[in-house]
Amino acid sequence: MQCYSFIKTITILFNFLIFLCGVALLAVGIWVSVDGPSFLKIFGPMSSSAMQFVNVGYFLIAAGAVLFALGFLGCYGAHTENKCALLMFFFILFLIFTAEVAAAVVALVYTTMAEHFLTLVIVPAIEKDYGSQKDFTQVWNSTMEGLKCCGFNNYTDFENSPYFKENNAFPPYCCFDNVVNSTDTEACTKKRAEDKVVQGCFKQLLKSIRTNAVTVGGVAAGIGGLELAAMAVSLYLYCNMK
Repeated sequence: MQCYSFIKTITILFNFLIFLCGVALLAVGIWVSVDGPSFLKIFGPMSSSAMQFVNVGYFLIAAGAVLFALGFLGCYGAHTENKCALLMFFFILFLIFTAEVAAAVVALVYTTMAEHFLTLVIVPAIEKDYGSQKDFTQVWNSTMEGLKCCGFNNYTDFENSPYFKENNAFPPYCCFDNVVNSTDTEACTKKRAEDKVVQGCFKQLLKSIRTNAVTVGGVAAGIGGLELAAMAVSLYLYCNMK
């Protein structure tokens, strides 16, 4: 009974923290969606690019809703000893864990397929919007500057873009290994881009992930371990409830 009471108390406290995190994410997500300009003023210009590339508000609302539901079910189920709530808590965690494992397997085994799929989606967007849509262009400029890369595959992704049609040149990131430190103002022509052979951002991103594989793997393993522990605890409480 002492072990059961201890685990029950820890479960309530742990899920209450998850519940509070969910409430906080929901609040920030709603704030960003309703009053984006105020959010941008506080977090600066970089947040503007991020918000255009991925709708941060909706993402935060979705993540907050999941954490809110998980925290509430776990806390309520443990406190009131409600088997139905604990079972739902276990089921949602199991679905999340399964989705994470499936995503990891796809990322490891089907990297080439993922690259082909993303190429079909991202390259047409570059050809359509780079140079004409300010926010989209800023996002790609920040990405290429940060990763020292050019386009999704390489410089050829920009050949049909509004930027190339207007300037008859590729973005400078396609001709410099380090744009920030470069003082070269010469246009990035096709010949210069071919000579420089700057890697595409997808390959550069994969390289960065592999470089930090231990850190990424450790974080993923830690999250997976917590989820498995939470599922085990919920099953323990479920099976020992009267």
